[in-house]
Amino acid sequence: MGAKPRRSSSAPTASLGLAVLVGLFGALAAPASAGERALVVEVSAYNSVESQTNSDPWTAAWGDELEHGMRIIAVSRDLLRLGIDRGTIVTIEGLGPRHDGKYLVLDKMGRRWKHTIDIYMGHDVARARRFGRRTATITWNAPGKAAAPTTAVAVESGDAGVP
Repeated sequence: MGAKPRRSSSAPTASLGLAVLVGLFGALAAPASAGERALVVEVSAYNSVESQTNSDPWTAAWGDELEHGMRIIAVSRDLLRLGIDRGTIVTIEGLGPRHDGKYLVLDKMGRRWKHTIDIYMGHDVARARRFGRRTATITWNAPGKAAAPTTAVAVESGDAGVP
C-alpha cells in the first residue's frame, strides 16, 4: 500500500521538460506587444565624412540634416521591407550601456548591405573605427508605415544624445 507506482520510462518526463524549456525560451524571445518585432543584425558605425557617404555627408538619404550627437541609425534596404522605415524608433540591445537604447531611423545604407544597421557617430571617425562590427538585437513597432519624424530629439539618451 505504501509503494509508489514505477514509471516504465523517463521519456514522458524528458519530453515534458523539453516542452517547458522551449515554452520558456519562446516566451522570453517573444515581442512585448502585438506590433513589435525583433531581429538580430550586424551593427557598424558611420560618420559624416565624404569618404563614407557622398559629397554632402551631413544630409541623410531621405534628405534629413544630421548633426553630431544625434541618436540616428541607417538601415540596410532589406530592413525597409520589414517595416523599419524613415522615422521608425528602433531599440538596440546587446552592445552595452553606452550604445544600447533608442535610435531614430533617418538614413539608409547602400544596396550591398543585408541585415545591417549603422549607428551614426557624427564626425568622430576614430570612435566609429573602435566600435568596429558587432551583433545586436533590434526591436521596433511595425504596425504599418512609420510617421515622418518632426525632430530627432524624440530619442534622447542619458549621455547628452551621444551614442
